[in-house]
This record gives sequence, structure tokens and C-alpha cells, in this order.
Amino acid sequence: MKTYRIILAIFCAAAFSACSLDEESTSAVSTPENFFRSYQECQSVVNGCYIPLKSIYVYNYFLATECVTDVIWCASGTLDAQLDISPVKPRFGANVWQQGYLGVQRCNFAVKGIGESTVLTDAQRNELLCEVKALRGFYYWTLTSFFGDVPFYFDDVTDDEVLERIAVLPRMSAAETRDKVIADLKEIVSLVPQTRTYDNAGNRLGAAMAYMVIAKMAVWNQEWETALEACKSLEKIYGPLSDYDLEENVLWRNKNTPESIFEIQHIYVDGGLAYTSNVACVCTPPRRSGSIYDGIDIPELGDEATTWQSAQPCVYYCQGLMPKMTGDLRALYNTAWTYDGITFTSLKNNTRPWMGPKFWCPGMKTTRDSNNYKIFRYADAVLLMAECYCELGDSDNAVRYLNMTRNRAGVKDYVFRTFPRLQEEIRCERARELFGEFQRKFDLVRWGIWYDAVVAYNDYGTLQNNIKPCHEYYPIPDVQVVYSKHNLDNNAYAKYGM
Repeated sequence: MKTYRIILAIFCAAAFSACSLDEESTSAVSTPENFFRSYQECQSVVNGCYIPLKSIYVYNYFLATECVTDVIWCASGTLDAQLDISPVKPRFGANVWQQGYLGVQRCNFAVKGIGESTVLTDAQRNELLCEVKALRGFYYWTLTSFFGDVPFYFDDVTDDEVLERIAVLPRMSAAETRDKVIADLKEIVSLVPQTRTYDNAGNRLGAAMAYMVIAKMAVWNQEWETALEACKSLEKIYGPLSDYDLEENVLWRNKNTPESIFEIQHIYVDGGLAYTSNVACVCTPPRRSGSIYDGIDIPELGDEATTWQSAQPCVYYCQGLMPKMTGDLRALYNTAWTYDGITFTSLKNNTRPWMGPKFWCPGMKTTRDSNNYKIFRYADAVLLMAECYCELGDSDNAVRYLNMTRNRAGVKDYVFRTFPRLQEEIRCERARELFGEFQRKFDLVRWGIWYDAVVAYNDYGTLQNNIKPCHEYYPIPDVQVVYSKHNLDNNAYAKYGM
């Protein structure tokens, strides 16, 4: 166990340049007890807590969270896009499980060490604890959104006894996990500067991220008042949504923009060190040669990009929610029928466009997508407020917040008719505003409509042949079930013979 702890300390000590955090990481020492001797060393441990995100936010995760929904599909050979998944074939679920719990593990280590460090001021301790607890909450949001009920623990793995106890934990109610995360964040968030991520040195996470994780967890539990309170705190920090330019804040190529609450950080330096991902490979029109993308010369994209089987909006999305002739400004970024006024070759007689320039990576070298991925934006919180007010029966405020995103996009005000229609419009507006931002499946599942919506609207025939209601959550990999001595289960999949 001592060897395990030393390895964990070494990994946590590594500088996380992908997070655009400029602080230097000090050299790893022999034991974790020696690794919280200064503010810089504590910060290095926190930096290490971001590292598992690099392995989660890749194109496979985009396929698993966006391309098996009512708004996007992709005829990819990667089987997550076909819902060819089961406990014995967990596909990308194995990666999300491993990296998600690695993130939890690192965060638990950091929370304990920072909490016990004697070298920090109260302000330093609170800011570091808020950052790492927000990250820990995010990992649990990811795990519960992806798998449903999962094992929960805040323990630092200090010895074999703790490790053995954690190894056999069963699934815990996702609702209970969320409530524990909410309580944990509420204890710390009021003790730190109430600032936007954009205003923090190096775009480090702080109060804004903590409030957003609280809100995200609370809406899953239908704790509308709790979610609303967190979002109102964000409103105090961010102010009017109209202050944030749409193009500047929506395009992924524009990094660490004022509206952002959380971005996955990427950097590419030609000939130098790089941390990149590959989502743009499935979100760019196909490149045949040079800088020709589906028959059009697009110099900004360069002539070295590698494109894979392209994801595309479903007909439901591009004909209903975001039609070609809409006045919605988001259509310019979410979808692409043309470039510079010229229609893409394969779209001249087609019913759906390509994914839009929101996702394109200018000058991409092979598969090195150096865009930042925008995970949480303030517009998301604004729409959560609309949803909360709707669920609480306050139509005036629900419509007011709904119209904030619509108006910024150049769309006229929504007029209230009935609560069911308002609820449906808020759900549609989330599809328009947050298109492609790794959340659509999670929204559909928490609303209880994922299976029906996908069967009704997803255009991919192979997916339609494979889909079952149990696919709303990924299965826990069978190897983990065995490792837990069968305290974990996949009962939902067992009902379908898997």
C-alpha cells in the first residue's frame, strides 16, 4: 500500500499544462505526507486532479453523449455510436469508469492533504479546497450521469483496509450521491471569492464551478429550489447574459472566454509539447485533398487535417429545431450547409448539414484538435433557471430566462400558453443553445424521455436496431463487477439477456 501511495503522489505532482495552469510543479518526494509542505506543492496536487479529464473528453465520449440522442447521429465504426454495448462489451464505458474514479481518488487525496496542511493561509486553503471539491463533484456528476447508481466514497485510500472496503462497495443511490456532493460544496463555496472562472488567475476553477455542479446535481434530483439558489448565485457573478457576445463565447476555438464556467483545456505548439484531443475529427466536413472539404476550399482549416466519419445533425434537429432558413444566429455556428456562400458538394440534394464551425479547429494537424471544449457555460445556468421556475409553476420567470438565450440568438420572445408546452420549449432550447456540448443524452435521461426520443428521432439505422431501454446508462464493466465480489451489478442489462 505504501508503494501505491507513493505512485499516487508522483502522478498528482505532475504539472498539468493542459489546464493552462502556469504554476510550477515541484519534484515528487518519497511519501505523500511530505508533499503538502508549501502552497506550490498543494497546488501541484490539485493540478494532478485534472489529468483524468484528458482521457474522458475524446471523440468516443462525444459519440456516447451526443450522437445517441435526438439531435445528432454518426455512422462511426466506433461501436459506442451504434449502442453495441453490454457488461461484457462496455466500450468507452470502461474508460469513463476507470478515469472517473481515478479523478475521485486523486481529489480525495488532495482534499485530505490540503485540509491537514499547516503551511496554508485560510484563504489559500479554502480556494484550493473549493477547486478540488468542485472537480470531485464534477467526476461524480459524470459517473452518475453516465452509469446511474455508482459506488460513493470520500475516503482517502491510506491503507489496505480502506482499499479493500472501497473495492467491494455496491451501487449507491445516485440521488444520495448528489446530495452528498451538494452538501460538500455548500460548505466551501461561500468562503472563496465570488468570481467568474475567466477572472481567476490561469482560469482556475472556483466558486462559479462549484455553483454549477450544485445546480447540475440538484436538477437531476428535481430539487428545484436548490438548483435555483445555485444558479441565482451564478447570476450575481456573471450578470446579464446579453453582456456576452454569442460568437466569441460559443466557438470552441475561442479559449477561456468570459461566459465559460468550465472548459477542457488543449494546447498545440508546432514541433513542441502538446495536449490535444480529436473531437473535431468527427465534427468537420470530410477532407478529400489539400484544403478541400466536401468540394469547398476552406483555407482556415488547412491542408493537414484528418477527418473521420462525420457526425451530422438529425433531421429532427435541422428541419425542426434549427431549420436552414431560420433567423437563429446559432445556426451559423451549430450547423454548416455552406461555406462562404457555396453549398457543400454532397449537401446539394441532402436533408441534413454538416456539424458547424463551432466545432471546427482551424489549422488542425492530423488529428490534433487543439480547441478547448466548452463543458459549462453561463447560458446553461440561465436555461436551468428557466427549467426550475417552470417546474415550480412560475411561468413569468421561466419565460423571462428562456427568452434571454433566445434574444441573444436573435429569436423573438416565446409567449406562454401552457406549462407542458413551456416545458417542451425549454427542452428544445437546450438542444439549440448547448448543441454538441456533451450533455444532450444526460438531459434526455434525467427527463425520463431518452429511449422514446432516440427511437423517434435518431437517423442511424444500426443504432435503432440495437437500442434497448437499459442503454440509457452504460453498464458497469463486468471486470469491475467481479472485482467487487459481485457487490456491483448490471441488473438493468440482465433483464435483456446481457
